[in-house]
Amino acid sequence: MQNQKVLILGGSGFVGRHVCERLNQLEIKMTVMTRKGDAKSVKHLPFVDVIQGNPHDPKALKEALIGHTAVINLIAVLHGNEDEFERVHERLPTSIANSCAELGIKRLIHISALGADQSAPSMYLRSKARGEQTLHSTAKTKGLNLTLIRPSVIFGLDDKFINVFAGLQKYFPFIPLAGAESKFQPVWVVDVAHAIAHCMIDPHSAHQTFELGGPDVKTLREIVEFAGLWSHHNRPVFGLPPFSAYLQALVMEHLPGPTLMSRDNLLSMRVDNVLSSQLPGLTSLGVEHAQSLYGVFGVNEPNKS
Repeated sequence: MQNQKVLILGGSGFVGRHVCERLNQLEIKMTVMTRKGDAKSVKHLPFVDVIQGNPHDPKALKEALIGHTAVINLIAVLHGNEDEFERVHERLPTSIANSCAELGIKRLIHISALGADQSAPSMYLRSKARGEQTLHSTAKTKGLNLTLIRPSVIFGLDDKFINVFAGLQKYFPFIPLAGAESKFQPVWVVDVAHAIAHCMIDPHSAHQTFELGGPDVKTLREIVEFAGLWSHHNRPVFGLPPFSAYLQALVMEHLPGPTLMSRDNLLSMRVDNVLSSQLPGLTSLGVEHAQSLYGVFGVNEPNKS
């Protein structure tokens, strides 16, 4: 591990912070590339260097890759149009893979998404699948040691998932919810970080695709109810019929501030976000006992003491 040096793209984000912390524990040298070059959340870690640069600029990306032995790509977008999804989920991975091949960097770990499929109902999931396809093609023709990781929705104490739902219930007397019965298998960010770090030290994880999910399958309604229970502001949750859900997503797309829900998100939720049981998962990546929402947040599960 002492001879490894990994370039992490998206290293200052929610998942990236935890990945950097885990790799730092393993004393693996890292470079985090960010547009602003600050990355305050990881800059203090002794095995992390922070550089400024735009990973979507092929020249800047290639310069950043020099001197590294591996790349972890965590960059993704949840909201956008077809061009934005293509830019982030297809063109960027293609650029990363081609630059790695040119520089002789063999190891590439790419974070995709559970449910990625070219016939999926949403732009997000289709673009993730096309990104996987181009990476597979490049890895095969240019000899890259590629690992694809497909997580379900990722949660943590500092996330923008459970905390958003908890915050909404603080101010609203009830929650009208689109996609209320959609199923997810939430996975703890620390478990995801440990799985990614395991890929860095286990050469057998190359040329494989892993699905990451937690121990419990929950509907979105149950997740929102959990957030209310944890925040002590639990409100009634009302599932919306399809047309009302569509209107809610349309309105929320155009509200000021960060987008909380889009019509494309709604389309993604037509496919249950749960493990297929056809691919290896957390246990194959060194995580024997995945943590649940209740365990991480310290909440007693209903009907359990």
